[in-house]
Amino acid sequence: MRRITGLGLTTEPLDAILISHEHTDHSSGLPAIAKQARCPVFLTKPTHREICRILPEESGRSVERVEHIAGGDEWTIGDIEVNAFSIPHDAADPVGYTLRAEGFKIALVTDLGYLPELVKFHLRGADCLVLESNHDLEMLKVGPYPWAVKQRVMSRTGHLSNHVVSEFLADPEAFDARPRHLVLAHLSENNNTPELAKISAEEALGRRPAEAAFQGELLVASQSVPLGPFTL
Repeated sequence: MRRITGLGLTTEPLDAILISHEHTDHSSGLPAIAKQARCPVFLTKPTHREICRILPEESGRSVERVEHIAGGDEWTIGDIEVNAFSIPHDAADPVGYTLRAEGFKIALVTDLGYLPELVKFHLRGADCLVLESNHDLEMLKVGPYPWAVKQRVMSRTGHLSNHVVSEFLADPEAFDARPRHLVLAHLSENNNTPELAKISAEEALGRRPAEAAFQGELLVASQSVPLGPFTL
């Protein structure tokens, strides 16, 4: 909420909250925001069940207005068409989202171990794409995480590496280069740097053929400074 107001935007009215999965870096603030906003929360039933299980009772984990959705569902919030799609991550029932309004499309997907064809399909045609670029493989391998956690991050239900993202961005058949704004997000504080993520993506985009060149803006999301707002 502070980041939104810091950009000169208002937080009211908030029409809806979309939850991707139950991991606490994505859900721990839900009860407080939902109570303040008094708007519906959209999430899958398994995700809702896990949030109720893992959040402490004193957090006021119950949310009054809940709408259960599933991967593949489409619905409307105001004048925005929302689509949820399943993603591979070690959570109960994780999803990514696309939002469409007035002829524009935004796609948001983080927390996934690889990019299956279903996900690539949903990312096509996006005018703004927010995509995970979580870790540098070498930094992860020599970093402070226990080996079991490193294996989890590198697995097909873990997180996208800079290398995997770069291979996606370089492939004109996988990435259509349409976004006006391409945002690399969900960077690890221990196993990545903004400079590494951006250099990797820039190198990949530079490998694209001239007829499929990326002409948009490449940005790296920060854990401390908000980005935007963007004009589409």
